[in-house]
Amino acid sequence: MQRSLRVISAALMVITMTFAGCLGGGSGGNSSSDIPDWEKGMEYIDLPSSYSDSCFSTPCVRPFDVGDPNSNTTWGNSSWVVFGNEEGGNCCEHYLAATKEGWILNFGGEYPTWSEDRGHTWQEYRPSILSQIGCLEPKPTVPGQEGLGEGSIVQATNGDLISMGWFPYPSSSGADQFYAFFYDAEDQEWSWCFNRTPEPFYDRSWQVEVVGPINGGIYGNGPWASLVISNFWHQSSNIGGQISTDGLNYDYFSFPDRDANLDSIEVDLNPESLGVEWDFTKPHKEMRSFPVPSGGLYFPNYFLDGTDAYVDTALNWWAATTLNGSSLPTEYCAFDSSTALHCFEKMSSGVGLHHYVSWDGGESWDTKDYNLNGTASELEEWEWHSSGVHDLLVVNIRYQSSEGPDVDLAYHVRGFSESLEPDIKVYLGLGDLDSTSGAGNDIRFDFASMGILPDGGAFIAYHDSSDPDPLFGVELMLPTEYGLHVAVI
Repeated sequence: MQRSLRVISAALMVITMTFAGCLGGGSGGNSSSDIPDWEKGMEYIDLPSSYSDSCFSTPCVRPFDVGDPNSNTTWGNSSWVVFGNEEGGNCCEHYLAATKEGWILNFGGEYPTWSEDRGHTWQEYRPSILSQIGCLEPKPTVPGQEGLGEGSIVQATNGDLISMGWFPYPSSSGADQFYAFFYDAEDQEWSWCFNRTPEPFYDRSWQVEVVGPINGGIYGNGPWASLVISNFWHQSSNIGGQISTDGLNYDYFSFPDRDANLDSIEVDLNPESLGVEWDFTKPHKEMRSFPVPSGGLYFPNYFLDGTDAYVDTALNWWAATTLNGSSLPTEYCAFDSSTALHCFEKMSSGVGLHHYVSWDGGESWDTKDYNLNGTASELEEWEWHSSGVHDLLVVNIRYQSSEGPDVDLAYHVRGFSESLEPDIKVYLGLGDLDSTSGAGNDIRFDFASMGILPDGGAFIAYHDSSDPDPLFGVELMLPTEYGLHVAVI
């Protein structure tokens, strides 16, 4: 095994040297005496022989610059496997997630797409029948408008996959169509259901689990509930969303007014322990809520006065505080299996992110700033994920550089329970493209998206000039202490 690791590592280093100067967004020029031993204890997880060695096709292995997290100094590079639209994306984004079984999920395009083997092979769930018992009959997509769909997907704590797809303008009437896609972890089967839900559900969806068991009254009962909101809802109003207790049939779910005076409840955000599944339940940050281990769903800073909101296991709304009577510091929060509660927000002054982490349910906080002043003129997109199993936090930031192009970064914080200081900074791609989110823009990168696999490898969306549409990379070089499984395919 050690010999195989050395051979694989040496082979990838040849690839890396071949591409030197071809890709990477960092700045070099440092002498060998300035370079720390950043590769110590690291190995490449596999060498996929089926991937292209070309800089201009996907999938392929590409070297991304690695450097000092607190400066522009680069120390070398690390190979990542890069994928494109064929692996589940569309013109403008990828919607990425991971499962505890090691799947890479992508619902950036029309149907749920996934890989069970780190990207070597990919599958897509595309329904082959026109109707299902208990579901409305769908209308076919209008010829010439295929490929316009997009969706959301996340793993529930029991292992099920909950997801929703949106198909704009698929019929002669011009009405949007919504399809629920559900993977039953116990039966290991996919199913789907057409849902003609009323507005305001339109555009890209955000999705999250309400931890159960759920006794939802008119909404039904189940091990969890799946809550979906429209991107246009985006926490800017109280329009509402859609909810399901079976992952297939969704009903309208109202939200309280932002100035409502609801009864208050204290919510336990201080679990004694959590299972590995809690490394994979975090929704996309734009859901602006997170599952609660003791049951329910928490919305930090929901009300206009900064009070939090909470949906209980009966699907009732409350004003909420933590057990010590406090509100959370920001609306972007989530747990991982270490019981850490992470929260992020944009820095109030300058360009960057502020990270909070609590080990006692929000009673006290450790903090860290990711300050890009002097390097960035604007923070464009960002996301984070953490792995309690590996004591690993990865923060993804896409910023407008002071020189003009957008730059994609990934900060790795290994051992966040001991220190919130990042160990390395990875420049994803060339960092040579200026793109903007939103319809009507010629070059679009609509939102950040990422995940962390059970082996500790990150996968992150980015965009550069090597492809007209956004890409995503899967990390290959990992600490040997993670217990790597090396395979040459």
